[in-house]
Amino acid sequence: MSRIGLKPITIPSGVEVKVDSENKVVVKGPKGTLEQQIDKAMIINVEDNQVTVARPSDRKEHRSLHGLSRTLIDNMVVGVSEGYSKTLEIVGVGYRAQKQGKKLVLSLGFSHPVEMEDPAGIEVEVPNNNQIIVSGIDKQAVGNYAAVIRDWRRPEPYKGKGVKYAGERIRRKEGKTGK
Repeated sequence: MSRIGLKPITIPSGVEVKVDSENKVVVKGPKGTLEQQIDKAMIINVEDNQVTVARPSDRKEHRSLHGLSRTLIDNMVVGVSEGYSKTLEIVGVGYRAQKQGKKLVLSLGFSHPVEMEDPAGIEVEVPNNNQIIVSGIDKQAVGNYAAVIRDWRRPEPYKGKGVKYAGERIRRKEGKTGK
């Protein structure tokens, strides 16, 4: 049995969850609205401020979708009530970030600055020029945009220069003289 799939999702106050006959889940909350199409085989019940997800049989595909469906709905409920954020740190001499209107401008050692337009539904803050905070209500979109920013200059293992997640540990290597 799926331990994650069996857990009920508690709906906080101010959040409204609707499921139609095609298993399209719409979650409205104080931060916004999210909708997701869940596989039609899953059985989703909303009652008494709780959402439960059940599977119709023990076939392998239903077992694999059980926990996934429950987690997707839970991520939507948490997103519209609290939101998600990822913090990125920039390490390196001359590397910095700044915000110009809706654009994030990164100086990462290239011959030109990297300009990125903020996607819809995602807010980017730059509290200081070595830190970037990506936040929004959609967990997948926040994580994806943070990964896109990080991909411009991944941290390298010798000096640790680049864009990394806050709290990320970089495996360091010794240089040529390390023998």
